[in-house]
Amino acid sequence: MFSSRPFVPLLIFLFSSTKLLANHSLHDQRGASAPKPELKKVLGVKSSSFKYDKRMLAAAEIASARAARHPKYLCWRHVKVALLRANVIDSYPKTVYAKQAASELQSSFGFKKLPLKDPFQAPKGAVLVYGGSGPGHIELRSEKGFVSDFVSLTPSHLPLIGIYVKPRS
Repeated sequence: MFSSRPFVPLLIFLFSSTKLLANHSLHDQRGASAPKPELKKVLGVKSSSFKYDKRMLAAAEIASARAARHPKYLCWRHVKVALLRANVIDSYPKTVYAKQAASELQSSFGFKKLPLKDPFQAPKGAVLVYGGSGPGHIELRSEKGFVSDFVSLTPSHLPLIGIYVKPRS
């Protein structure tokens, strides 16, 4: 089930011990667990110190399986499918452009905006929405970078609208 591709991003909601993320994290520890030892090579050497939300691990698998090496300009479509198939959301989002996702994720799917401005500080599994003059961009924070319709070690260069997480229901 888990891919061994290098830089395969895995979306995770993790329990954060930092004060900032602890105060704003919506991760529910009841459904989270430490990863199995065989997953360490996929999640990274520090993975045993975190607890992972099973829904976001499923979304990571879906997104990773579909991700290309280069942008296909279908970021919002790929993120929609990953969130839907992982049961993070219960219906397919209706907005067309990635930059519209910020308001729809909050109003229709219960996502909460974190008070962060640096994509590298986003908790693993968070949804990052970017604006700009075009359709914008959306990606998910992973252990080793960012994923949408492609995998990247760096966040988008577009202006960040917000970083969003979903409370466990």
